[in-house]
Amino acid sequence: MRTRLLPLLIVLMAAILLALGFPLAVSLAAAQQQRVVVDRIEDATRFAGLAQFVTEKSHPTTEEGERLKTLRRDLERYYKVYGIRAGVFHREGEVMARSHAWDVPLDGEGREAFDDALYSHSNQDPQQIWPWQQRRLFVAAPVVRDGDVIAVVLTDSPTGKMRSEILRGWVLIAAGETAAMFLAIGAALRLTGWVLRPVRDLDATTHDIATGRLKSRVAVAGGPPELRRLAHSFNEMADNVEDVLEQQRAFVADASHQLRNPLAALLLRIELLALELPEGNEEIASVRTEGKRLAQVLDDLLDLALAEHAGVEPELTDVGELVAERVAAWGALAEDRGVVLRSEGLRAATAWADPVTLSSALDAVVDNALKFTPSGEQVTVAVAANGSTVTVEIADGGPGLTPEELTRVGDRFWRSNRHQNVKGSGLGLSITRALLTSCGGSIAYAQNVPHGLKVTVTVPRVGPDGV
Repeated sequence: MRTRLLPLLIVLMAAILLALGFPLAVSLAAAQQQRVVVDRIEDATRFAGLAQFVTEKSHPTTEEGERLKTLRRDLERYYKVYGIRAGVFHREGEVMARSHAWDVPLDGEGREAFDDALYSHSNQDPQQIWPWQQRRLFVAAPVVRDGDVIAVVLTDSPTGKMRSEILRGWVLIAAGETAAMFLAIGAALRLTGWVLRPVRDLDATTHDIATGRLKSRVAVAGGPPELRRLAHSFNEMADNVEDVLEQQRAFVADASHQLRNPLAALLLRIELLALELPEGNEEIASVRTEGKRLAQVLDDLLDLALAEHAGVEPELTDVGELVAERVAAWGALAEDRGVVLRSEGLRAATAWADPVTLSSALDAVVDNALKFTPSGEQVTVAVAANGSTVTVEIADGGPGLTPEELTRVGDRFWRSNRHQNVKGSGLGLSITRALLTSCGGSIAYAQNVPHGLKVTVTVPRVGPDGV
């Protein structure tokens, strides 16, 4: 969820910063240019004040007055100091005085500024010049005498320095926006972490409960109030579910235990009754078989209740050695049934498990494999280490299960219709799954090629504390 929420927040914050930064950059460029325009207007107005006292048009053959000399001298000094061309031009465009050999442009922005000034319109708002545009800035001011415009002061300024200032301001804005973006990303990381921490805890706790660790609870700390209330509600639900399951286990265990004594007494009376009847009586044999089957179901139910209630503490266990020990223990029975039982793979592979619980689970799976494997076939038990887990693969040579049956194997009291004549209660693999779950392991089923069932028992190599 964080990978989806965080980009959304970052895009939103980037859009906000751009929405703020773009007008700021435009405003900075406009302010910088306006400052330069105001300076040029002040200069042009000062030259216009000098030019309005020059009463006649300058002509090469006439003697120039002192004011005209002063005007020309100031224009030349202005150009040398600032590099800005300036000139005073009569209405017809003839030169009164100028700082450099230049004339009124015939078109473009310079001509527009000159024409505007002829009608007493000071050009105070020229078109915006951007940093990437190699353009010049023209500013004009009218020379007014007795209410009439007699000439125009026109300035032609280079814009390199102004564009550099605008670009420098933009760089500062970009740096500020970048810093703000990093701060926003940091804030978004903390915000999403704060918001999603209860969700992550809830997800982890849900996984723990789903894998059998029913004591797991969500630590209600931090996060929005709504998620804290959700965590409280989840803990209450988990408490209720655990109570219900505990009551169910207690009922199964108590019922199984309470039925064993009457059943034992009943079986004893059946044996006493058998003594009074002819030997080989089929009815007595049938009752005796069903009684023993019922006793086995009760024992399995009690084992299942105890397995689901078990609270084992995993420890570092040599799974390879444990498997070799269990294969040796079942060797005699396999030999008696004509089945080849052998171990493969690693001889030493450590993992975190309860040795007694894992032994019981392996016994149940090996027993099931030997039960369904006909004489002359083999059962292999292979140990392998795969990254963070150790697997024990038990493959038999029996009839196996269909894909549909594989989806139901391990369910309580379920048995394949093809194997109803085989002795069993249908609880063995359910007990195995409960035992493995209690120590952090798992069990999976698949078809064995060319025939048979393959059972994979998995236990973690990493302990509860991540060791």
